[in-house]
Amino acid sequence: MDIVTTPQLIAGNWKMNGLLAARGEIAALAAGLKGRARLPEVLVCPPATLLHGFSGAVAGTPIKLGGQTCHTAAAGAHTGDVSAEMLKDAGASYVIVGHSERRTDHNEANALVAAQARAAWRAGLSAIICIGESEAQRSAGQMEKTLADQIAYSVPSETTVANAAVAYEPIWAIGTGKTASLDDIEGAHAFIRARLEASLGPAGRSVRLLYGGSVKPSNAKEILSTRGVDGVLVGGASLKAADFLAIVDGARVAV
Repeated sequence: MDIVTTPQLIAGNWKMNGLLAARGEIAALAAGLKGRARLPEVLVCPPATLLHGFSGAVAGTPIKLGGQTCHTAAAGAHTGDVSAEMLKDAGASYVIVGHSERRTDHNEANALVAAQARAAWRAGLSAIICIGESEAQRSAGQMEKTLADQIAYSVPSETTVANAAVAYEPIWAIGTGKTASLDDIEGAHAFIRARLEASLGPAGRSVRLLYGGSVKPSNAKEILSTRGVDGVLVGGASLKAADFLAIVDGARVAV
């Protein structure tokens, strides 16, 4: 097992799920983490409507909150959008940018994702910058080119371990029940790491690299023990405290 000096990041993306009653799941998660001496970094990204309501529930706990996207502007005539500053004000310390569902459903291109990451930093948030290939791109032998382009144009040159993580989410494994093999994950992460080092220099060696794609309690420990994996971005399995705690239990912690 690799020796790590930075704790793994276990991030839950609730997507468009959850009402105020889900505060009970946050309370249960906090209760499950209480008293633990050594933990990974634990992050929950609920819908923006729940951030302020959850902020009180996580106060005094190791749980951090994040948003799921942000506009590039701090304020203005952008009906329905949420700025990074608004997320920060509501209690967030992170924001996800460039998730494949945003890239697909809202046509968010690489340049926009990079601008969103910079907006996050302007507001004092850390960014989780998502990259990943589709099944068609993978089948056509375009996986590495797709990832290289996303790294080149989505990951700003100012990226550091202190302000960002990069999440590799193969689109074909998101919400499908399919999970990349451990060899697939290790190979993809090694390629991404090499590209990050080429793009960012020394900073590219330390930026945490997360895996996302049908992560669940039954496979989390294996994935989190895979070389080059610095954490996970979890979808549906993060909605229930018991499932998310089981994933947290599979993490390595800093030594």
